[in-house]
Amino acid sequence: MAQELTTKSVLYERQLDANFANLIQSMPGGENLRRCIQCGTCSATCPFSHVMDYTPRKIIYLIREGFKEEVMSSFTPWLCASCFSCRVRCPKEIKITDLMYLIKREAIKDNHYPQKAPIVLLTKESVKMIHKNGRISESYLMGIVLLKVSFLKLLRMSGLGLKMLLTGRFTLIPEKIKSRGELKKILAFSNKKVEENSK
Repeated sequence: MAQELTTKSVLYERQLDANFANLIQSMPGGENLRRCIQCGTCSATCPFSHVMDYTPRKIIYLIREGFKEEVMSSFTPWLCASCFSCRVRCPKEIKITDLMYLIKREAIKDNHYPQKAPIVLLTKESVKMIHKNGRISESYLMGIVLLKVSFLKLLRMSGLGLKMLLTGRFTLIPEKIKSRGELKKILAFSNKKVEENSK
Protein backbone atom coordinates (compact mmCIF):
# COMPACT_ATOMS: atom_id res chain seq x y z
CA MET A 1 0.00 0.00 0.00
CA ALA A 2 2.77 2.46 0.94
CA GLN A 3 4.62 1.55 -2.26
CA GLU A 4 1.47 2.14 -4.34
CA LEU A 5 0.85 5.49 -2.65
CA THR A 6 4.34 6.82 -3.31
CA THR A 7 4.59 5.68 -6.92
CA LYS A 8 1.23 7.22 -7.81
CA SER A 9 1.92 10.51 -6.05
CA VAL A 10 5.46 11.06 -7.35
CA LEU A 11 5.86 13.23 -10.43
CA TYR A 12 9.14 13.34 -12.28
CA GLU A 13 10.55 16.55 -13.67
CA ARG A 14 10.04 15.37 -17.25
CA GLN A 15 6.29 15.11 -16.53
CA LEU A 16 6.04 18.80 -15.60
CA ASP A 17 5.39 21.66 -18.04
CA ALA A 18 8.49 23.85 -17.87
CA ASN A 19 6.85 26.58 -19.99
CA PHE A 20 3.67 26.87 -17.92
CA ALA A 21 5.05 29.58 -15.61
CA ASN A 22 6.41 31.51 -18.61
CA LEU A 23 3.00 31.35 -20.30
CA ILE A 24 1.19 32.67 -17.21
CA GLN A 25 3.88 35.30 -16.57
CA SER A 26 3.67 36.59 -20.16
CA MET A 27 -0.02 37.46 -19.78
CA PRO A 28 -1.43 40.65 -18.25
CA GLY A 29 -1.76 40.05 -14.52
CA GLY A 30 0.91 37.37 -14.33
CA GLU A 31 3.97 39.63 -14.58
CA ASN A 32 5.00 39.41 -10.92
CA LEU A 33 4.50 35.66 -10.55
CA ARG A 34 8.16 34.91 -9.77
CA ARG A 35 8.33 37.62 -7.08
CA CYS A 36 6.27 35.45 -4.68
CA ILE A 37 8.14 34.72 -1.43
CA GLN A 38 5.61 32.07 -0.33
CA CYS A 39 4.73 34.00 2.84
CA GLY A 40 1.13 32.73 2.81
CA THR A 41 -0.51 36.14 3.30
CA CYS A 42 -2.80 35.47 0.32
CA SER A 43 -4.00 32.17 1.77
CA ALA A 44 -4.46 33.65 5.24
CA THR A 45 -6.64 36.50 3.96
CA CYS A 46 -8.68 34.46 1.45
CA PRO A 47 -12.23 33.89 2.77
CA PHE A 48 -12.52 30.64 0.77
CA SER A 49 -9.08 29.08 1.26
CA HIS A 50 -10.50 26.56 3.74
CA VAL A 51 -12.65 24.98 0.99
CA MET A 52 -10.09 25.17 -1.84
CA ASP A 53 -8.17 22.09 -2.91
CA TYR A 54 -5.03 24.25 -3.17
CA THR A 55 -4.61 27.57 -1.37
CA PRO A 56 -3.62 30.65 -3.45
CA ARG A 57 -0.03 30.34 -2.15
CA LYS A 58 0.09 26.71 -3.27
CA ILE A 59 -1.37 27.59 -6.69
CA ILE A 60 1.45 30.09 -7.26
CA TYR A 61 3.99 27.45 -6.21
CA LEU A 62 2.44 24.85 -8.54
CA ILE A 63 2.45 27.29 -11.48
CA ARG A 64 6.11 28.18 -10.94
CA GLU A 65 7.12 24.52 -10.71
CA GLY A 66 5.21 23.49 -13.86
CA PHE A 67 2.32 21.47 -12.38
CA LYS A 68 -0.05 22.50 -15.18
CA GLU A 69 -2.35 19.47 -14.84
CA GLU A 70 -2.90 20.08 -11.11
CA VAL A 71 -3.50 23.82 -11.55
CA MET A 72 -5.88 23.49 -14.50
CA SER A 73 -7.99 20.76 -12.91
CA SER A 74 -8.11 22.54 -9.54
CA PHE A 75 -11.30 24.05 -8.12
CA THR A 76 -9.34 26.92 -6.53
CA PRO A 77 -9.66 29.50 -9.36
CA TRP A 78 -13.37 28.74 -9.68
CA LEU A 79 -13.93 29.39 -5.97
CA CYS A 80 -12.15 32.77 -6.00
CA ALA A 81 -14.63 35.44 -4.88
CA SER A 82 -12.62 38.28 -6.49
CA CYS A 83 -12.61 40.15 -3.18
CA PHE A 84 -9.02 41.33 -3.87
CA SER A 85 -7.96 40.84 -0.21
CA CYS A 86 -4.98 38.77 -1.35
CA ARG A 87 -3.93 41.36 -3.90
CA VAL A 88 -4.22 44.28 -1.47
CA ARG A 89 -2.21 42.51 1.24
CA CYS A 90 0.47 40.85 -0.90
CA PRO A 91 3.88 42.28 0.11
CA LYS A 92 5.20 41.66 -3.43
CA GLU A 93 2.16 43.20 -5.19
CA ILE A 94 1.26 40.02 -7.06
CA LYS A 95 -2.09 40.29 -8.80
CA ILE A 96 -3.41 37.00 -7.44
CA THR A 97 -7.02 37.66 -8.44
CA ASP A 98 -5.85 38.30 -12.01
CA LEU A 99 -3.90 35.02 -11.88
CA MET A 100 -7.11 33.19 -10.98
CA TYR A 101 -8.85 34.75 -14.00
CA LEU A 102 -5.90 33.79 -16.21
CA ILE A 103 -6.08 30.19 -15.04
CA LYS A 104 -9.84 30.06 -15.68
CA ARG A 105 -9.42 31.54 -19.15
CA GLU A 106 -6.65 29.07 -20.04
CA ALA A 107 -8.63 26.16 -18.60
CA ILE A 108 -11.67 27.03 -20.70
CA LYS A 109 -9.51 27.59 -23.80
CA ASP A 110 -7.80 24.18 -23.36
CA ASN A 111 -11.08 22.51 -22.29
CA HIS A 112 -9.22 21.41 -19.16
CA TYR A 113 -11.20 22.09 -16.00
CA PRO A 114 -13.30 20.24 -13.40
CA GLN A 115 -16.06 18.74 -15.56
CA LYS A 116 -19.74 19.15 -14.61
CA ALA A 117 -18.86 21.74 -11.96
CA PRO A 118 -21.73 24.26 -11.79
CA ILE A 119 -19.42 27.28 -11.37
CA VAL A 120 -17.44 26.31 -14.49
CA LEU A 121 -20.60 25.86 -16.55
CA LEU A 122 -21.95 29.14 -15.20
CA THR A 123 -18.79 30.96 -16.30
CA LYS A 124 -18.76 29.36 -19.76
CA GLU A 125 -22.46 30.01 -20.40
CA SER A 126 -22.15 33.61 -19.12
CA VAL A 127 -19.32 34.33 -21.55
CA LYS A 128 -21.25 32.71 -24.42
CA MET A 129 -24.34 34.75 -23.58
CA ILE A 130 -22.38 38.03 -23.40
CA HIS A 131 -20.74 37.32 -26.77
CA LYS A 132 -24.10 36.47 -28.35
CA ASN A 133 -26.52 38.94 -26.71
CA GLY A 134 -24.29 41.57 -25.11
CA ARG A 135 -25.67 40.85 -21.65
CA ILE A 136 -26.68 38.08 -19.28
CA SER A 137 -30.30 37.01 -18.83
CA GLU A 138 -30.13 35.52 -15.35
CA SER A 139 -33.19 33.28 -15.56
CA TYR A 140 -32.24 31.91 -18.95
CA LEU A 141 -28.66 31.38 -17.76
CA MET A 142 -29.75 29.47 -14.64
CA GLY A 143 -32.09 27.32 -16.72
CA ILE A 144 -29.27 26.34 -19.08
CA VAL A 145 -26.83 25.61 -16.24
CA LEU A 146 -29.33 23.59 -14.20
CA LEU A 147 -30.33 21.64 -17.29
CA LYS A 148 -26.69 20.68 -17.88
CA VAL A 149 -25.84 20.01 -14.22
CA SER A 150 -28.95 18.33 -12.89
CA PHE A 151 -32.32 18.01 -14.58
CA LEU A 152 -33.83 16.91 -11.23
CA LYS A 153 -32.66 20.13 -9.60
CA LEU A 154 -34.28 22.08 -12.42
CA LEU A 155 -37.56 20.24 -11.85
CA ARG A 156 -37.38 20.86 -8.09
CA MET A 157 -36.94 24.59 -8.66
CA SER A 158 -39.69 24.82 -11.29
CA GLY A 159 -42.31 25.88 -8.71
CA LEU A 160 -40.23 28.86 -7.64
CA GLY A 161 -39.43 29.62 -11.27
CA LEU A 162 -43.10 29.62 -12.21
CA LYS A 163 -43.95 32.02 -9.36
CA MET A 164 -41.16 34.37 -10.44
CA LEU A 165 -42.29 34.15 -14.06
CA LEU A 166 -45.91 34.96 -13.16
CA THR A 167 -44.89 37.96 -11.04
CA GLY A 168 -42.65 39.32 -13.82
CA ARG A 169 -39.41 38.74 -11.90
CA PHE A 170 -37.82 37.09 -14.91
CA THR A 171 -38.45 36.14 -18.51
CA LEU A 172 -37.69 33.02 -20.53
CA ILE A 173 -36.70 35.12 -23.54
CA PRO A 174 -32.99 36.07 -23.59
CA GLU A 175 -32.54 39.84 -23.40
CA LYS A 176 -30.24 41.56 -25.91
CA ILE A 177 -28.50 44.91 -26.19
CA LYS A 178 -29.06 47.15 -29.22
CA SER A 179 -25.42 47.60 -30.30
CA ARG A 180 -24.31 43.96 -30.49
CA GLY A 181 -22.20 44.69 -33.58
CA GLU A 182 -20.15 47.28 -31.70
CA LEU A 183 -19.69 44.91 -28.76
CA LYS A 184 -18.43 42.17 -31.10
CA LYS A 185 -15.82 44.60 -32.48
CA ILE A 186 -14.70 45.53 -28.94
CA LEU A 187 -14.46 41.86 -27.90
CA ALA A 188 -12.55 40.95 -31.09
CA PHE A 189 -10.09 43.81 -30.48
CA SER A 190 -9.68 42.76 -26.83
CA ASN A 191 -9.07 39.11 -27.77
CA LYS A 192 -6.50 40.19 -30.36
CA LYS A 193 -4.62 42.24 -27.73
CA VAL A 194 -4.63 39.32 -25.27
CA GLU A 195 -3.21 37.02 -27.96
CA GLU A 196 -0.52 39.58 -28.88
CA ASN A 197 0.51 39.96 -25.23
CA SER A 198 0.74 36.21 -24.71
CA LYS A 199 3.26 35.76 -27.57
